[in-house]
Amino acid sequence: MRVGLLTGGGDCPGLNAVIRAVVRKGETFYSDELVGFLDGWRGVIDNRTIPLNVERCRGILPRGGTILFTSRTNPYKIDGAVERVLATLQEQRIDALIAIGGEDTLGVAHRLAGEGVSVVGVPKTIDNDLSCTEVTFGFHTAVQIATEAIDRLHTTAESHDRVIVCEVMGRHAGWIATYAGIAGGAAEILVPEEPFDIDVVCENLKARHAKGRFASIVVVAEGAVPKEGTMTLQSREVDQFGHVRLGGIANLLASEIEERTGFETRVTILGHIQRGGTPTAFDRVLATRFGIAAIEAVHDEAFDHMVALRADQIVRVPLGEAVTELKTVDPELLHDVAAAFWG
Repeated sequence: MRVGLLTGGGDCPGLNAVIRAVVRKGETFYSDELVGFLDGWRGVIDNRTIPLNVERCRGILPRGGTILFTSRTNPYKIDGAVERVLATLQEQRIDALIAIGGEDTLGVAHRLAGEGVSVVGVPKTIDNDLSCTEVTFGFHTAVQIATEAIDRLHTTAESHDRVIVCEVMGRHAGWIATYAGIAGGAAEILVPEEPFDIDVVCENLKARHAKGRFASIVVVAEGAVPKEGTMTLQSREVDQFGHVRLGGIANLLASEIEERTGFETRVTILGHIQRGGTPTAFDRVLATRFGIAAIEAVHDEAFDHMVALRADQIVRVPLGEAVTELKTVDPELLHDVAAAFWG
């Protein structure tokens, strides 16, 4: 078979491990011919490809990013782009396509399946917010990076008797903030699932400092929002999938905390550090398992499906189910586990 691959959306530790696994098994076991589309769906629209083989994929297992590059292009938002996608797949003689991405990339894949494209999905997002899979590769790496940053912030916060607001990724779901906040001993964890009350946050910090704890780390997901009427947020531009470009809630939060409590407050925004660099061993293994499972799904003609992790087993789930709703943080994790250490 002639199999195409693409990586879409934000880059993520482990993408290259997926590519390597697909190519290795596809070439050596099935005698497939592998083709990589550059820059996600944009490369399919523009018919830009590179050949993929075992030799080209040597040494990429520990590398962050993606050798296929990526973009947030949505063919369904560009006039004539869907027709160009279908034309490219026909011209390239693609028998099946493996799309590696999050909700948006896989949402496009699902719609293209309705157009007759033989496509298999691989879940990718450091936010860990894709439903139908227990975890996505890249999340473990992001949590580890964020936790190490919080550990370092504790010592400088203690040295200066400061509050430090640490902003992590998480547009709609606060998995990174919750896990890193618990692992790093944060004083407050603010997530998109629950609008925060700035007055409550400040009162908790004042109560904590009254006990002689002069340093506090507040972990906030980039998509966290205040309760209506308590803080003003700036309007921001959106991408082709309608997502607001996030980043900066920590600055607004720090300003409010310092003004309301009188505590010197600083900001650390981890940003792209969380998704750059070397993936953890866990993410390398999970990404490899997903890649192997994806090429097997292609040869089983399990199209319009996504590979997923459930009870430590790799399974197949319909793409339509995978992109229907986001997986958000269980409130019990915040209120029964994390909150036990606040204050």
